[in-house]
Amino acid sequence: MLAHPTHDRLIALGLAGMAKAFEEQRAAPDLAALSFEERVGIMADREAAERDTKRMTARLKFAALRQDACVEDIDLRTPRGLDRALLARLVAGDWIDRHQNCLITGPTGIGKSWLGCALGHKACRDGRSVFYQRVPRLFEALALARGDGRHARMLKTLARVELLILDDWGLSVLTQGQRIDLLEILEDRNGRGSTIVTSQVPAEQWHEVIGDPTLADAILDRLVHNAHRLTMTGESMRKLTGRRALDADQNP
Repeated sequence: MLAHPTHDRLIALGLAGMAKAFEEQRAAPDLAALSFEERVGIMADREAAERDTKRMTARLKFAALRQDACVEDIDLRTPRGLDRALLARLVAGDWIDRHQNCLITGPTGIGKSWLGCALGHKACRDGRSVFYQRVPRLFEALALARGDGRHARMLKTLARVELLILDDWGLSVLTQGQRIDLLEILEDRNGRGSTIVTSQVPAEQWHEVIGDPTLADAILDRLVHNAHRLTMTGESMRKLTGRRALDADQNP
């Protein structure tokens, strides 16, 4: 008689995982052979798993990763100049604990954004806060935030995240306002968080992208000197994928 009230009480207490496990145990007669401690242990494990799933879902929603990518699906067969030892260290994630950065450069279509999102997804799985932004969109958002009073709050949010992913860096020379915003972001994060930057432009040419020599020195000092570098080479993955799809259609 107390089965349903107990289930409802667990739900009311915010113990949805335990409530589900409770109902599963009621429907499984063979669980009667388990001891009281074992059955409570199963319910506690289910609650912990349920909470972990909710936290993971919340982290991924906040991260807003552009691509559905995970490190287990990284293509190591296609020649792209990937340093496997460095990639393994980046996947492990200790560099984020040390507040180091990662620069991923290479030609368009090679998979830089995908790889950045895969590392971001892994960081979410490891319990870290992640936030993804394409650089042009980030500067647009900061400009709008400056106009409506949200600028300081947005910079604070960017400073707090454990891993910031800045995608498509260097598509155009920065304006003075963009240089200042970028310096503020990197200064706030220096020694406190990690940043992934993806770019078609080699890091050696980033001074020209920033535009102002003095600000460029300040920005790159905070970004480059403690960064791991992945320089990708080879043919566009988009072209290769399209070619394979055409071959599959022509040779079913």
